[in-house]
Amino acid sequence: MKVAVLTDSSAYLSKEQQEKYHIDVVPIPLIWDGKTYYDLVDIGYEEFYEKISSSESLPTTSQPSLGQITEFVDRYVAEGYTDVIVLPLSSGISSSYANLVNYAGEEDRIRIHPFDCRVTCAGLADCAILAARLASAGASADLIMKDLEDLRRTIGVRFLVDNLAHLKRTGRLSNAASFIGTLLHITPILAMDVQKTGHISAIAKERQYKRAYKHIQNDFRELTENKDYPVQATIFDAANPERKAEWLSDYQAAFPQDKFTSSIIGPVVGVHCGKNTIAIIWCRDLDSYFDENGQPLADVASAEVGEKF
Repeated sequence: MKVAVLTDSSAYLSKEQQEKYHIDVVPIPLIWDGKTYYDLVDIGYEEFYEKISSSESLPTTSQPSLGQITEFVDRYVAEGYTDVIVLPLSSGISSSYANLVNYAGEEDRIRIHPFDCRVTCAGLADCAILAARLASAGASADLIMKDLEDLRRTIGVRFLVDNLAHLKRTGRLSNAASFIGTLLHITPILAMDVQKTGHISAIAKERQYKRAYKHIQNDFRELTENKDYPVQATIFDAANPERKAEWLSDYQAAFPQDKFTSSIIGPVVGVHCGKNTIAIIWCRDLDSYFDENGQPLADVASAEVGEKF
C-alpha cells in the first residue's frame, strides 16, 4: 500500500511543511473583477489584504475543479500509489467534500478517501499533517482515516472578526439573521461546529474586545483541561501580526503544558472573514499518535469531544 495525501490551499501549509511531510496542495480559485486568482499562487497573503482594503469591489470564491484534482490523481496512479487521502475545506462552508465523494465513486484506478475535517486553516493543516505523518510511517489508509476521526473529535475553534459583514455577505454565518441586529458596540465570538456540521456560528457576544478575548481563553481552558491526552494549538490571523503575537505570548504563559504555534488566514478564507480576524484552533497533540520510535500507535483510544457548541 502506498498512500498519498492531498489537501487544498485553505490549510495554509507553509512550503516547508508541504515538503517536509510530502503533502500536495490544490489551490482554490478566487474570482475578483472577472479575473481568476489561485490562492497563494496568483495572489499572495499581504497583496490580498492590501487589495481588499482599498478595492471598491469584493471577491468571491469557488472550489477546485475536478480537472485540478484529476491532475494529481493521474500522477499518483503513474507513481504507483494505491490510495489517496483527500482533505478539503469544511463541508459546512463548501461543497468540495460532497463533490469529492462523488468523484471517488467514479474513479477505479486508485482508492480515493475523502475526509471531512469540518474545519479550515490550521485545523485542516493539523489533519493533513497527521495523515501524511502516518502515511510516511507506513500506516494503512484505514488506520489513517480512523486516526483522523479521532483527531477531529478533539478539535475546537474560536475566533473574533472586526465585523460580521463579510461572513454575512458570503452566506458563511449560519445564524446571521438572528444575530446581526444586536451587534452595535458588540464583539461577537465565533466558532465552527466541528463535531456536527462544520458550520460557522456566533456563539456568544461581549461588550469589549478584552472581554471577548478572555471569554475565548476561558473556553480554551474549560475544553482542554483534565484531558487524558496532550494538547496543541495554533493562533492565526488575517494580516494582524501584532495581535497574533500578543495572543501567542499570553497563551504560552497561561498554558505552559500545551504546545502553541502560529499560522495565517490566507486569501480564500479571508474573503469570508475579513482583515484583522484572529483565531485559535486546538486539538490532540499529533505526536501522541506515535510511539517513541515514530511508529503509529495501532489503537488510539477515542478522545472526548473537544468542542462544546
